[in-house]
Amino acid sequence: MSDALLPLSRLSPRQAARFRFVLSDIDDTLTDDGRLSADAYAALEALRRSGRIVILVTGRPAGWCDLIARFWPVDAVVGENGAFFFRYDRARRRMIRKFRRSEAQRRTDTVRLRKMFATLAREFPGIGLAADQPYRISDIAIDVCEDRRPLPTRAVERIIARLEAMGATVKLSSIHINAWIGDFNKLQMIRALLTGTWHLDAAAMQAQCVYLGDSPNDEPMFEFFETSVGVANIRAFAGRMSVLPRYVTQMPGGRGFQEFARLVLGGSSLTRRGQAAINSS
Repeated sequence: MSDALLPLSRLSPRQAARFRFVLSDIDDTLTDDGRLSADAYAALEALRRSGRIVILVTGRPAGWCDLIARFWPVDAVVGENGAFFFRYDRARRRMIRKFRRSEAQRRTDTVRLRKMFATLAREFPGIGLAADQPYRISDIAIDVCEDRRPLPTRAVERIIARLEAMGATVKLSSIHINAWIGDFNKLQMIRALLTGTWHLDAAAMQAQCVYLGDSPNDEPMFEFFETSVGVANIRAFAGRMSVLPRYVTQMPGGRGFQEFARLVLGGSSLTRRGQAAINSS
């Protein structure tokens, strides 16, 4: 299946320059080995300084997303695989939050998910919740390889199947198994954000947006957006995915993101630091 991936070089600079919205996953798309480098951050900032709207779309928790929306050079963050978006209105000094499910539903969901994990912990001794679980509102995240030795592929598959049998929606990222109640996903929330805030219809989204990701929880985004880019490490998941991005970078993780930024910006809109950071990738 990885043969379907086109090298990013097949996307011309002229085509790349037309994107007004850059949408990107975080873990292993912006980061390398669990770290956000200064170079990747500079590339992110250079894209926004160029006048583009930058939106991060992640499985990471609400607590992290609040900080990212406030402090990073981004226009909004979709978090917990589409459970919400946060957008900080700097003029009004107000965080705008939109959730997929009501507060009452989320309280009930939390009880159900905790019971599901208690069952899993008995059936799969040694598994644990991700370190960022205390900062989550709508899901649970089971650590696959972030702060532990990687779980065997067969164990991951069995855990996913068991959660689905108990009624959860489940997605695998590069580091976690995420489970939640409801049928929402990254795509549904990003479409709501783009429509409600920037008044884009589906045709405008296709013409103006590009999405970057690296793992199976990005499949709805890869399927919808005509121009999608996987960083090179997506090849490790290709056999598990039914939908792949159209293009793939030469480099993995944050270095792949910089490769994309260099193509889009062509150096014309970069600060001196951003130019040096991207050129060094």
